[in-house]
Amino acid sequence: MEQFFNDFAFCFCSLTQWLDIAMIITLCVFLLAGYPAAFSLAGTALLYAIIGLSFGVFDISFISEPFPIRIFGIINNSVLIAVPLFVLMGVILEKSRIAEDLLDNMAKLFGSLRGGLGISVTIVGALLAASTGIVGATVVTMGLLSLPTMLRRGYEPGFAAGSIAAAGTLGQIIPPSIVLILLGDVISNAWQEAQLRQGVYAPEPVSVGDLFAGALIPGLMLVGFYILYQIFIAVFRPASAPAIPASDREQGHKAIMAALKTLPAPLILIVAVLGSILGGIATPTEAAGVGAFGAVLIAAHRLARRGSFLRNLVLAAGASAGILLFLNSNFDLRLGREFTSNMEFIAIVLAVTSTLVLFIAIIGGLLELRHHKMLKSISEKTMGVTSMVFTILIGAALFSLVFRGLGGEETVTYALSSIPGGAAGAIIAVMIVMFILGFFLDFIEITLVVVPLIAPSLLMMGVDPIWLGVLMAINLQTSFLTPPFGFALFYLRGVAPPEVKTMAIYRGVLPFIIIQIFMLGLLALYPSIVTWLPEVIYGS
Repeated sequence: MEQFFNDFAFCFCSLTQWLDIAMIITLCVFLLAGYPAAFSLAGTALLYAIIGLSFGVFDISFISEPFPIRIFGIINNSVLIAVPLFVLMGVILEKSRIAEDLLDNMAKLFGSLRGGLGISVTIVGALLAASTGIVGATVVTMGLLSLPTMLRRGYEPGFAAGSIAAAGTLGQIIPPSIVLILLGDVISNAWQEAQLRQGVYAPEPVSVGDLFAGALIPGLMLVGFYILYQIFIAVFRPASAPAIPASDREQGHKAIMAALKTLPAPLILIVAVLGSILGGIATPTEAAGVGAFGAVLIAAHRLARRGSFLRNLVLAAGASAGILLFLNSNFDLRLGREFTSNMEFIAIVLAVTSTLVLFIAIIGGLLELRHHKMLKSISEKTMGVTSMVFTILIGAALFSLVFRGLGGEETVTYALSSIPGGAAGAIIAVMIVMFILGFFLDFIEITLVVVPLIAPSLLMMGVDPIWLGVLMAINLQTSFLTPPFGFALFYLRGVAPPEVKTMAIYRGVLPFIIIQIFMLGLLALYPSIVTWLPEVIYGS
């Protein structure tokens, strides 16, 4: 009996060499079983930490000191504060039905063209992507509003469903995207870690702004490719995408005027948020604050009665924001200086007045949202998404520390370096794995669990961090569309009319998946599509 236990102990100790791999498998089992990602991550980490301690193959110092520091770092991370602010911005625009107005008026503008409704869905999808960054909300909103209209106008169900699902996923890649914010933070940490492993003790930074700049051109190219495909269908299969009859649509000048009423506000918000980041005027977090306040003002203007004091106050607040930007760029607004010229004193008074107008308008906007019984649901949804993200971040931090303590870092490095084809082969293998994982796991889980494990090893092979981040974002976007488990398909299936069959949705998204894969191939062959704009703006 004693010999049996000795043999068992010997065999188990040999198996401990594979604990890191078993840890990954266990996590996948828990996630596929439907357990919450945050608790699956933390629970798996604690389980394997106990097993490792029991058999002397894990050092508790891997988590006893670094884990509290990691938690403090997550909570104190100024970049991650942008997440709840961008979520808030998107939820406000969704709840106040800005998207509904955009879709309605863009459909009137392009309805006279064959395929015009599909083109309008793509354009609105891109605008919502740049102003919300929330895939589920965009797909559901456009599915509820556009799909019945497109079907009623004679659009082929698959083409209509594919256009909506593809446009909805643009929120993954067009900045400012929550995916890019999280990826930017993870890639930045991985880049610093990779340089430290190579003996570079003054690592070059990679910011979320770099990733935003790198993703902008590929995102706009995807929008262009979608529209080209829709034009192709309209020309060669006109029955699949007919024009709205002249008797059922508004005349040209009326449609243009209607579009001009709804387009400026979201466009100004996008330019203010994205332009301030790319122009170096604001950090992503500061720009997210601008976006959240801007969304409050836009929603208030839409909800308030025509000619009301609040509407005029919102317009005054918009003018005040422009005045503040001008004054900040041309005058020294610091107080407490020994000498202040008359012009600077006037500028300071104007700045204080403009700030007060903005403050009062925002308070009025929040009260208007409360009056329409939206503020509570907006706050609850924002808090829910934010809590989920930060709880997963903490669970992922614990998981990565235990995985590293069990030798997982060396295992991943060895596995990637053993793949034929060097860095190119390793990237292809990683992209395939991430693509498959995207069928089953949410992008947050993949970004916060998988990317930190594999990115440092890939970056040590000489891969550009910005290019890698954008490639991963588009890959995740593609997996969102791919049958049978793409998340965007689930969202659309949930709101599509019964006459739209599931197989029609699957057929409809296939051309867009091909476009996505073509885009990945273009980025692989021409990395400068990603790296050119960050180099021009930041010199990075």
